Amino acid sequence: MNLSRFCFLAGLLLLAARPLQAAEARSSEPRWVDLFNGKDLSGWVNVHDSRFVVTNGALRLVTGMGWLRTSQQYTNFVLELEWRALESGYDSGIFFRAGLEGKPWPKDGWQVNLLGAALGGLVRGTRTMVPAETPRMPLNQWVKFRLEVQDAKAKLFVNDEPAWEFDKVDAQSGYIGIQAENKSFDFRNIRLKVTSPTGAK
Repeated sequence: MNLSRFCFLAGLLLLAARPLQAAEARSSEPRWVDLFNGKDLSGWVNVHDSRFVVTNGALRLVTGMGWLRTSQQYTNFVLELEWRALESGYDSGIFFRAGLEGKPWPKDGWQVNLLGAALGGLVRGTRTMVPAETPRMPLNQWVKFRLEVQDAKAKLFVNDEPAWEFDKVDAQSGYIGIQAENKSFDFRNIRLKVTSPTGAK
């Protein structure tokens, strides 16, 4: 085989390999997973005295003092969901990296607040770690939260706008959950993307 023909064939092989390499790169990227299927509570576990049901494709918090948690624990992730409050004086929260100790809610659990007067604030147990700056949202209006948790860092976006960043999350891993505090809410489009630790290959 002469040199020019060899170079031509080698070039064809390189061109053919590029789509495969791109496909492999795409397949290794984190993928979104639905945490709520819109039909039932598969993948969720009720903790203590709380009542959650599925209605019209939404996960409805009806009442109670407890929480609904994922069946799996997570460390680094991006969580997206939409919520709407259904009654005045509303109060709830989104737990992350939460443990099972504590009643009615995780002891010293990390939480994004859904209290109307402190909406979107970051709380650990009963301590406010990042004050809320998100205004109170009207009843029955869907609001989108995006929570990014990476190592000791957490970021919140509200309706795709940055709300806050925090870099001292001390829990290593745990459950994602929805707090029940005797006020009704709807949740939908709950999805999660698991990410690798910073610096991991």
